[in-house]
Amino acid sequence: MRRRTATYPRALRVNQVLRQVLAEELERLADADEVPMVTVTSVEVAADMRSAVVYLASLDEATAAVLEEHRGHLQRTVGSQMTIKRTPRLSFRADPAIAAGSRVEELLRGLHSGEVSGGAGGSGVPGSSGGSGPSGSQGSHDGEQRAGGG
Repeated sequence: MRRRTATYPRALRVNQVLRQVLAEELERLADADEVPMVTVTSVEVAADMRSAVVYLASLDEATAAVLEEHRGHLQRTVGSQMTIKRTPRLSFRADPAIAAGSRVEELLRGLHSGEVSGGAGGSGVPGSSGGSGPSGSQGSHDGEQRAGGG
């Protein structure tokens, strides 16, 4: 058996704290009308802790420009609130998971509307061949997919 030395690796902890610090500071800046309201979905710090990508729920060009102007301020805030050797250089990107989730929802809506109009929708759904009926098996599989995928 392999034994883990820590429950949470350092990079994961740094990601979580960075996300919290940046979300709070961006909220303060949004309240002061310096930046538009944005939602920080996650942060990924590089292995060497010199750079970090901040993923946002949405990011248009105007918002990206404003965030780049405030990048220095945000990095100073991170440096003052966290005790790490180097403050990572921040870059901002739209979260690809948000776009993928929107696409999945769109597909599910199309599938649902096709089932309602087609009338025989249970046969094409994966996992519905268990013999206990489409509604019973679908419900359990949906919960498993959401827990594992999100």
